[in-house]
Amino acid sequence: MSERFSVKARFNSMHFAMNGLKVLLQEQHNFRVHLFATTVVVIAAVVLKMQAMQWVLLLILIAIVWITEALNTAVEYLGDRITTDHDPLIGKAKDVAAAAVLIASIIAAIGGLVLFIPLFLSVI
Repeated sequence: MSERFSVKARFNSMHFAMNGLKVLLQEQHNFRVHLFATTVVVIAAVVLKMQAMQWVLLLILIAIVWITEALNTAVEYLGDRITTDHDPLIGKAKDVAAAAVLIASIIAAIGGLVLFIPLFLSVI
């Protein structure tokens, strides 16, 4: 039988999620780089008056990068918790998680170019 719905439990879940964001911001340099890039991109989108559907696509791209960075961090923490000694399989897991961030970042950059080049061209 599943647990009954509890508003308090939902607030606790939100608290844990906010703690996760705090960890990412305080401990993960790459997440701060992604946050900086996001800030620059969002400012450019506002200045260039990006349309609603373009915003949706941009936000999806941003979310994918942030999510993969968060999951990569989780894999790293779990691997480090299991052992601090070199373990080839844990190393592969960490490398694959890092590759996910790289793939997401490359696709986001290409998507950003597709979204922004026409906007820049319309200004000049």
